[in-house]
Amino acid sequence: MSPLPPPPATTGPPVTVVGIGADGWAGLTGTARTALTRADVLIGGPRQLVLLPEAECGGERVSWPSPLRPAVPRLLEKYAGQRIAVLASGDPMFYGIGRALSEELGPDALRVLPHPSSVSYACARAGWPVEDTEVVTTVGRPVARLAAALHEGRRVLVLSAGAGTPGEIAALLRERGFGPSLMRVMEQLGSAEERTYEGTADRWEHAPGDPLNVVAVDCRRAAGVPRLGAGPGLPDSAYEHDGQLTKRHVRAATLAALAPAPGELLWDIGGGSGSIGIEWMRTHPACRTVTVERDPERAGRITRNADALGVPALRVVLGAAPAALDGLPAPDAVFIGGGLTAPGLLDAVWSALPVGGRLVANTVTLESEALLAQWYRGHGGDLVKLAVAHAVAVGAFTGWRQAMAVTQWSVTKSAAASSSSSPSSEPEPEAEDRT
Repeated sequence: MSPLPPPPATTGPPVTVVGIGADGWAGLTGTARTALTRADVLIGGPRQLVLLPEAECGGERVSWPSPLRPAVPRLLEKYAGQRIAVLASGDPMFYGIGRALSEELGPDALRVLPHPSSVSYACARAGWPVEDTEVVTTVGRPVARLAAALHEGRRVLVLSAGAGTPGEIAALLRERGFGPSLMRVMEQLGSAEERTYEGTADRWEHAPGDPLNVVAVDCRRAAGVPRLGAGPGLPDSAYEHDGQLTKRHVRAATLAALAPAPGELLWDIGGGSGSIGIEWMRTHPACRTVTVERDPERAGRITRNADALGVPALRVVLGAAPAALDGLPAPDAVFIGGGLTAPGLLDAVWSALPVGGRLVANTVTLESEALLAQWYRGHGGDLVKLAVAHAVAVGAFTGWRQAMAVTQWSVTKSAAASSSSSPSSEPEPEAEDRT
């Protein structure tokens, strides 16, 4: 990942960020109250600003505009030199405005006074250890992200985007085969108006309630629903596909060679059904994928698969590589599963990879295999043949049915790597490459 630019130099007192709960002024510490009463400018959302008493907090009140992030530097510049207090819900550094302010000003120009987060309140009410509870936010993000966290027996807290979120969660749980899961909606946590109601997703009939809510999901898979593991190599049946799918065992070996790490970006070239990019992102919430696919129907299928498997942030670029690679953010790793012999593709990918970046290419054709052998001789790495056979009925007996062998080249770009070009070649059909 590219490092953040250094924050601008700041003058005047540090910006104070005060976490506030649904209990408002009464729930604040003396230190937080003092910061708010002494502030010249009070910045926050309308719901937060109205919690401050006019008599004690006389600073100018400024509501965040929408969209919020672009407004941060403008407001900080406008009120530079004054005592600024920014209000945030709960813990400002947990999916809050604290992150944007820290990136904009730097931590030395920031004073953060956290309040118990909604997650802490929710876990306290449910009796769940915070460290054992997964958190998924739907604030500014699709509910489909929850699908990646659904495993039998897991406890998940969902930060709602509004009153309609619990109903959306119930619908998603039913669609993904987790209808028996118990849902507990906790509204206005920490306030006098706190309210809790619950039910199973498959029988969810509650009307939308308060928009300030957190949903606790105790995951239970319905009988007969296939189990999806957390590691690479999901069953082929987990994907919608037209035959262009990197099969399960080869996919697991490919992800092992790509070696995803948190925050890294993958280019998946010739996406097919999107399985490699999807399982890359499922290894960690911070992993990212850009999938390049030239066929519009397949591109739509990749998006549907990504939503169904809980990684809706996967980005699909419609176009043919290498032209479609122009302008994409630099990758940490690249997988080529289709169109390997397109003129200039390997050269373009190799140039885009930083030192330490990984390249993995799979093929089942002799032409592409010869090309990979040339690059292997020039750049090293590992060149392997992956062969998988499945047991099938042979009359009254059982025998082996051999799948097409896959040639895989994997390499890590070193500082001393040469920039040799690939041989001129005619592109072959993508269907021959995607294994």
